[in-house]
Amino acid sequence: MDIATIVGFIAAVTCLMVGIGSNLASMIDPPSMIIVVGGTLSATLIANPLQQVIGLIGVIKCAILTNVPVPTIIIERIVGFAETARREGILALEQAIEEGDDPFLSTGVRLAVDGTEPDLIMDILETELQFVQERHEQGQTIVANMGNAAPAFGMIGTLIGLVQMLAALEDPSSIGPAMAVALLTTLYGALLSNVICLPLADKLKLRSKEETLTMSICLEGVIGMVQGDNPNSIDQRLKAFIAPKLRVDADKTEQAPAEAATAQAPSGGNA
Repeated sequence: MDIATIVGFIAAVTCLMVGIGSNLASMIDPPSMIIVVGGTLSATLIANPLQQVIGLIGVIKCAILTNVPVPTIIIERIVGFAETARREGILALEQAIEEGDDPFLSTGVRLAVDGTEPDLIMDILETELQFVQERHEQGQTIVANMGNAAPAFGMIGTLIGLVQMLAALEDPSSIGPAMAVALLTTLYGALLSNVICLPLADKLKLRSKEETLTMSICLEGVIGMVQGDNPNSIDQRLKAFIAPKLRVDADKTEQAPAEAATAQAPSGGNA
C-alpha cells in the first residue's frame, strides 16, 4: 500500500475540516454534488468506452495499493540468475522462474531457458513493455480528463444557480438555495479536480515510470544472461538505470554479508 497517497488524502480532508470549522452542514448541498460528480462521470462515459471507465476502479487501486518492486532487489535477483546460469547453465534457471513473482522477468527467463534467440527475446519483451505503457497512459488520460472536467461542471453549476437566483428575485426565500448551488458547485469541482483526480493522475504517471524502469532492467538483464555476459558486468550495467545513491546503498548491502562471512571464517594462526 502506498502510504503517501493515504496520508496526503487524510491531510487534505483534515485541512478542509479545520478551515470549515463548525459550518460543515452549510457546505453540504446534494444538488451541487449531483451536478459536479454526475456531470464529470457522464462526460467520462461519453468520451471513453464503457469497459475502460469500469476499469478505472482497478487503475485507482493500482495507484493506491500496488507496490512496484525495488529496482535494487530486481537487480540483485537478476545477477543471482546470471551467476547460476554461468555456473550451472541456463537450464538451471527453470526451477528459479517457477518460484518467481515478477511476470515480466519470469517471461524473459522462460524464453531464455527455451533457447529463444536474443533478438527475438528483445522483440517480445519490448512489445510487451510498449503495450504496458499504452495501457497505463489510457488510465492516466481518463483520470486527468476527469480532473479537467470537474471544474467545468462546477462553473456550469454556478451558472445554473445564478440563473435560478435571477429568475426568482421576487421571492427572497429562494435566493439562498440558488446561491448555495452557485457557489458550492465551484467548490466541489475544484476539490474533485485538485484533491482527487489530478493527484491520482500524477500518481499513476509515477507508478508507470517505476514499473517501466523495473521492466527495462529485467529486459537488459535477461539479454545479458542469454549472451553469457559476466555477472559483474551485468550488475554494473543494470545499476546504471538507478540513481547513484541507490547504487551506493546496494553496494553496501552486498558488502555486508561478505564482511560477515570473512569475520566468521577460522583464522590461520597457530593451534
